[in-house]
Amino acid sequence: MTRLMKFLPCIAALLMAAPVASAATEAAEKLFEIPLWDGFSLPITNSIVTAWIVAILLIVLIRLACGKPKLIPSKGQYAIETVIGMFKEILEPILGKKAFPAAFPLLICLFFFILAQNWAGLIPGVGTIGWHETAIAADGTETEHFVPLFRALGADMNGTLGLALVSFGAWAILIFKYAGPKAVFFDWFGNKADKRDVPAAVYYFLSLVFFAVGFIEIISIVFRPVSLSFRLFGNVFGGETLMHSTGYFTAFYFLEILVGVVQALVFTLLSAVYIGLITNHDDSHEHEEES
Repeated sequence: MTRLMKFLPCIAALLMAAPVASAATEAAEKLFEIPLWDGFSLPITNSIVTAWIVAILLIVLIRLACGKPKLIPSKGQYAIETVIGMFKEILEPILGKKAFPAAFPLLICLFFFILAQNWAGLIPGVGTIGWHETAIAADGTETEHFVPLFRALGADMNGTLGLALVSFGAWAILIFKYAGPKAVFFDWFGNKADKRDVPAAVYYFLSLVFFAVGFIEIISIVFRPVSLSFRLFGNVFGGETLMHSTGYFTAFYFLEILVGVVQALVFTLLSAVYIGLITNHDDSHEHEEES
């Protein structure tokens, strides 16, 4: 009887957590958008509503922190300038001097936007406040599912895919603008060997090899948005499910804060690397000629 009394607090805690776990399971039934309003054939989903609110709050907070930019910065302006300067030192060597001025504003916005959206999913109530809906199947059976009012953008596959397509579109524009079609074609299909260092027969054979490898490179490029979106979605959705099922356990909560930073940074750095792989060639050639 004494041993049973020791386990009673644990049993009570599990019973109290059961409704939370049930709500999390129901919320996780749909990996894609959950429409809240479908007027004018334009569905407004819970993840879109959350993204709008977080974006507005992010803009307001940055404006309040910076205020009107001054020569002698305030504490808020100094903090933001420090973060931007840190990213400048990281991204400029990756992107190259030519593409950096155009790519940097987009990449820094992607980082802060994704970070804010990731952390929004950690706010209690996001993913758990909502209502239950009853759906009638074709065979007449009724099923009930939970519809959250708010949901993190990263936990919606359409949201992460949209971010990946923005990154992919920026990549396509920047490489053709700052590297040029000739450099892009050479990077994909060109012979990277030096004709002076290898025999002619080997050089032309390598040309065929590099040309074939170029098609494999194009296939890998096409799948970049998929890898970017699935990586971000998997981590955010997994964290959302974990937090809801554990009732926002403190240790997991701080872990997910760190994961949100890491995933925003990974998305931004990969986008920069994809751009810099082509746009940064000219800078490396200039450094070689100078040396």
